Amino acid sequence: MYRKINMGMIGGGIGSFIGGIHRMAANLDGHINLVCGAFSSDADKCVATGQQLYLPKENCYASYEQMLIEEKAKPVSTRMDFVSIVTPNHLHFAPAKMAMEQGFHVLLDKPLTMTLAEAKELKDIARSTGKRLCLTHTYTGYPMIKEAKFQIANASIGSIRKVFVKYPQGWLSSKIEDSDQKQAAWRTDPKRSGIAGCMGDIGTHAFNLIEYVTGLTVSALCANVNTVVEGRRLDDDGSVLLQFNNGATGILTATQIATGEENNLTIQVYGELGGLEWQHQDANSLLLKWSDRPMQVYRAGSDYLSDMAKHNCRTPAGHPEGFIEAFANIYRNFAMTLLAETIGEIPDNKILDFPGVEDGIRGMAFIENVIAAGSSKDKWLNFVV
Repeated sequence: MYRKINMGMIGGGIGSFIGGIHRMAANLDGHINLVCGAFSSDADKCVATGQQLYLPKENCYASYEQMLIEEKAKPVSTRMDFVSIVTPNHLHFAPAKMAMEQGFHVLLDKPLTMTLAEAKELKDIARSTGKRLCLTHTYTGYPMIKEAKFQIANASIGSIRKVFVKYPQGWLSSKIEDSDQKQAAWRTDPKRSGIAGCMGDIGTHAFNLIEYVTGLTVSALCANVNTVVEGRRLDDDGSVLLQFNNGATGILTATQIATGEENNLTIQVYGELGGLEWQHQDANSLLLKWSDRPMQVYRAGSDYLSDMAKHNCRTPAGHPEGFIEAFANIYRNFAMTLLAETIGEIPDNKILDFPGVEDGIRGMAFIENVIAAGSSKDKWLNFVV
């Protein structure tokens, strides 16, 4: 029987930035119905959030533990099918673990956990329970990133030789964590963020984008990790030299102290036949560059795109699609996968195209390898997972 997929949410209460983004993304295509939440550890705030979202008071729970237990006891048709976890990093592992053990699928904000060991444990739990885990590496949801992946997989630019990815932000150019800026406070706190700041927050996005688009894996790295703002407890800037499993090399830079910058994540990939470039500030365009003919500009929504790219477009060319839509592509593909499996169908590759636990494990390995390399006297360290 076809029906909407029911979602619960942990975190994302009043005042949360990312919680609202998740809910908009989940709602965009009409496949998902928010039915319950443990939106805050403050019971009154949780209920107030639920009221704003038109949820019954009894579906707003005082804790995620209560929600998971009580939702499990409900009929399958009314309880949640999966839970979206939108909490700070230190509150990823425990709720995800319990959710899968209670029989629920999980959609989780990145990074997957606080440590690589926890990430591997979640993989074992997902395998033993048979539950799916989706990770919101948002930038992989853009149609022109799908097209870039398709072009490389089909050898349009030939064997890859060089990769550049950069993610500049400027919002932490000063020590705003000492004010009432909640996002800055937890992201610069080792107890809530983990061993990395900038490299864990946005460096993981850059790393994930490289491996997703190119299909390559990082085999070794050399890192320079910096804390520029005086008194800050975690890194806010860094650069990484990369070696890939095919012999190609690359450079990854991520910084949150580039004053005046916003979120212009950029990737450039060069092969023996050509190159391609995508940047977040013009997310609907993909540039293909050649030595023997003019540069081509591929545009989102166009008929000539690959099936994978077109599957992730909603409007004709010239109608901009952005961050919410990319986020929604991840939610939609995950929900359609759950629906297919619920009715006994095998999901096709277009809807199985969302980040999962393996991406989360490699992301955590990136964090731990980069921090280790940044403090090592050795120039290169093998990438250890």
